[in-house]
Amino acid sequence: MSEEQQRSVLSYDPADEYRPEPLPPPEIPAWKNGSIRIGIHTSIAGDIVRALDLAHGLGANALQIFSSSPRMWERGDSRISDVDAKRFRERRRELCLGPLVVHDSYLINLASPNPVLRTRSVQAFHHEIIRAISLGADYLVAHPGSARDGTREAAVAAIVQGLRQATRGLKLGQLRILLENTAGHGASVGSRFEELKAILDGCPELPLGICIDTAHLFASGLDIRKPGGLDGTLAAIDESLGLDRVPVIHVNDSKTALGSRVDRHEHIGKGRIGLAAFRAILNHPMLAGKAFIAETPIDRPGDDRRNVATLWKLVAKTVVATGRDGMKPRRSRNKGSTGRKRSRGSSEKARR
Repeated sequence: MSEEQQRSVLSYDPADEYRPEPLPPPEIPAWKNGSIRIGIHTSIAGDIVRALDLAHGLGANALQIFSSSPRMWERGDSRISDVDAKRFRERRRELCLGPLVVHDSYLINLASPNPVLRTRSVQAFHHEIIRAISLGADYLVAHPGSARDGTREAAVAAIVQGLRQATRGLKLGQLRILLENTAGHGASVGSRFEELKAILDGCPELPLGICIDTAHLFASGLDIRKPGGLDGTLAAIDESLGLDRVPVIHVNDSKTALGSRVDRHEHIGKGRIGLAAFRAILNHPMLAGKAFIAETPIDRPGDDRRNVATLWKLVAKTVVATGRDGMKPRRSRNKGSTGRKRSRGSSEKARR
């Protein structure tokens, strides 16, 4: 047989081409089912998994936590153990809670002109990100920082650089960092939307967004009590920042007057903003799909439960709390106190 006859004739058949199986679409978390999300800040004291049961027992279907002490610098290894992180993620999945929001430490100031404090802040925020990722958090909320005796332009540049440094070498996955608007006290950055936009624009490679706090809006001088004022404020946010970049709303009433620039939270409907305004906020079409998280004070046992119930009532739903009360009242550490408990909405005063 000739060599030419022995040589087989090969022909291309498209059916023989290797086609890998397409990757399955990302699993959509159970909490992203289109339902309204009402949450509250809960304590991680004792066991971090307990915070999930507290939120669920209060009638919330979302929550916010600190991942470590918000008023103390880290000492030693601040990571959450793999065992505890796994227990947390599994329990959260069982309870269908979401989104999970982690708030960073009150001491972090990425805008600080003090090189020692700024370095410490960048390191602490880096660890905040690592803990949030390990817990499977959806959002990490951060106050931008305080310029102190520097210029706001320098502060914004420092924040941009600090965010880049803190995220270096990390794969954030589903985690999104949200910058929170501030009340405008002192040299704090973020009470003006253009400052927040400058930070977002300075970090186009990072998954950044915005968390809007109602008490901070009001204290900064935006009157959201009237329909026209609320509509105008939301329009301004949408134009400058984009409401699609605002997944979380901190719903807090204000102890202080319009334009006071003082960050003091009050129970829903008991402060200067009022119940009617919160009804309009929670039901506003421009805020559909957002998560509403309360950071209200603890003055009496049961305050958390009552604030969550109030939020549900404002959206015409009744959710029965099945667990015990959340955080206990904490007495003020300030000398000369009248006995009122300290509000969770005093973070700007805690920054150095």
